[in-house]
Amino acid sequence: MSTTIETPDAGEVCTYCESRIFDHDPICVRDCTDDCGSPAYFCNYACLSSYIDEEDLTVGESCEWSPE
Repeated sequence: MSTTIETPDAGEVCTYCESRIFDHDPICVRDCTDDCGSPAYFCNYACLSSYIDEEDLTVGESCEWSPE
């Protein structure tokens, strides 16, 4: 599977806080388990982390770990 990445527009805003992404340290996220849909842009890792927490995106998706 191959995915093409294009540079977003200069005015692209953060999916979480709606700040312009290029005013910060932008991150592009794409869900490639579902036909590699449209990318979501975040202005930094803090916004990405907050978005993941608020949307419960890790529920049922993380590995189970046991110290035994």
